[in-house]
Amino acid sequence: MATRRHKVFNSSIIMIPWLSLLFIGKRSFKRYSFAGVFIVIFEIINHLYGHKKHWWKFYDDRRSFIKDELPFSIGPYMPFSMWLLKFSFGNFKKFVLLNVISDGLFAFFFIDVLKKMKIIRLNRLNHFQFFIYLHYKAYLLYGVQYLFEKIKDIDDNKNS
Repeated sequence: MATRRHKVFNSSIIMIPWLSLLFIGKRSFKRYSFAGVFIVIFEIINHLYGHKKHWWKFYDDRRSFIKDELPFSIGPYMPFSMWLLKFSFGNFKKFVLLNVISDGLFAFFFIDVLKKMKIIRLNRLNHFQFFIYLHYKAYLLYGVQYLFEKIKDIDDNKNS
């Protein structure tokens, strides 16, 4: 059974990022949603693997992917990925820098805050390994968006 703190936390990490997409703009939402959906699906697969390997430990008694890892996948991942693409797509160095900063903050700072809140702690990964686990997906996200843009450009040129 999830504690009240865990339920409130899960609700907030799902609702707040998704509400932020109200401000991204319709055009940006349409442009980056394919890469966002792709990275969420990929992240769910990663979370399932990490769950199986016990890379992290949630403080609630019963282990449940749905109440533990899934809110992290469906909550911040897609909206945050779309915002990063909006602010940096087309400038790969800026994209990498923004991802290093955000992934570093999560892996080296925010994870410790979650530990103090008794939500989650790292189990079989150290902070650097967790950073790599978070960060490598940024290149996949950028690559998917890049390919999506190329395919869209080819389609647009065919239809012109």
